[in-house]
Amino acid sequence: MSHYFENDRNLKSEFRSISYKYDSFSFEFLSDNGVFSKDKIDYGSKALLESYLKDTKVSEKVLDVGCGYGFIGIVISKINNSYVDMIDVNKRALHLTKKNIDKYEVNARAFESDAYENVSGVYDTIITNPPIRAGKSKVIEILSGAYDYLKDDGKLFFVIRKDQGALSIKKILEEKYFIELIDRDKGFYIFKGVKKNG
Repeated sequence: MSHYFENDRNLKSEFRSISYKYDSFSFEFLSDNGVFSKDKIDYGSKALLESYLKDTKVSEKVLDVGCGYGFIGIVISKINNSYVDMIDVNKRALHLTKKNIDKYEVNARAFESDAYENVSGVYDTIITNPPIRAGKSKVIEILSGAYDYLKDDGKLFFVIRKDQGALSIKKILEEKYFIELIDRDKGFYIFKGVKKNG
């Protein structure tokens, strides 16, 4: 069984379309085998995105880490008119993201990066539904490492299930961020961290 954070070239393509609505906006995302939540919008990602949209009504520069087929980043770019970079290690996911970006003509780009390996510059917000199955150390690398790619007072939005260590991870991150639990939904904890300066 291959994981969504691995590149399995032997996996047969079976394209499908996934619908999502937010307020007056409607989306149809192209998805495929071998990517995270291939058949439906992931509940945690949806909760994370909608918490972000309630919190942030302005256009800003955003980095979507572990973008999958581009759901979070594309919706943010379309609704808030934000510039969004989207990164993933999964080549098939990035191919889908680029197709979805083209479809919605949003101000965004997608490129391959393992955590922040190929990222340069700084962002107003970094948003992520981190790959829990890749292990806790990878999750911490993504969440803690965001600090170096955020502007002063930049924000980190992330979602983790309570039973996957949400509170212990929150504690680790409090060294670098002012962390606030902004929503709880079916065991998913949505956090907003503001970068501590100095």
